[in-house]
Amino acid sequence: MTITDTESTTPARQATAKTVLMCRPDYFTVTYSINPWMNPNDPTDTSLAVKQWQTLYDTYIDLGFTVELIDPIAGLPDMVYAANGGFVIDGKAYGALFTYDERKAEGPAYMDWFGANGFDVASPQNVNEGEGDFLLVGDNILAGMGFRTSVESHRELAELSGRNVVSLNLINPSFYHVDTAIAKLDETNIAYLESAFDEPSLEKLRALYPDAILASEEDAAVLGLNSYSDGYNVVIAARAKDFERQLKERGYNPIGVDLSELLLGGGGVKCCTLELRR
Repeated sequence: MTITDTESTTPARQATAKTVLMCRPDYFTVTYSINPWMNPNDPTDTSLAVKQWQTLYDTYIDLGFTVELIDPIAGLPDMVYAANGGFVIDGKAYGALFTYDERKAEGPAYMDWFGANGFDVASPQNVNEGEGDFLLVGDNILAGMGFRTSVESHRELAELSGRNVVSLNLINPSFYHVDTAIAKLDETNIAYLESAFDEPSLEKLRALYPDAILASEEDAAVLGLNSYSDGYNVVIAARAKDFERQLKERGYNPIGVDLSELLLGGGGVKCCTLELRR
């Protein structure tokens, strides 16, 4: 068999076992608007949201992930977006302090779960929305600000985690969390949407990740970057076709899922997935 130049230079990717926290969307609906994706006048289908979420859950199980569950709470329709519930590192759980009143009760609910499941819980002193705005990539935490998470929380997390926190300013309201504009692929590689960040933030990203995948506006518009990777398998929005192509070219295995119903609330794959690092 002849090996092409592309095949010979594509690095071998290694999958790493993951443990994640999820929340069934039993109460999902859109009755308020706190981001540009949400329109209470658009009908939602809770049963379809549950079905699509179940496909994501099953995908993780098939990949060998350990999936833990937090019970959904009536009146908290956005609780399905588990990534926003906190940031977990080295057995410590930094709790979320939500920007909007509609989601504030989620913070204590997730902190109660962390405490009941053996994590050392740190109550936040500053506004932050958990792993929605904190992505651990190697020894760096890529931290979003500008819409939902305060720069003061970046300093708080740096002290708690002992990691280098890289502050990135988001400028497009449609990409209000950093995990909607950056996809972590493994401990050294990312993909991101350039137009989501201001120029000083882009300079940081270019310096840290000169070989990053640059996502298209079209793929970002279906929250294609809101993905979750084990280092080889990358679960993405099924409609993010160019991102799928780019991942394959880099030696990753993209797996498309349809979370179109949950997109009505402004969330995708990563939003539904909180990594538990014990």
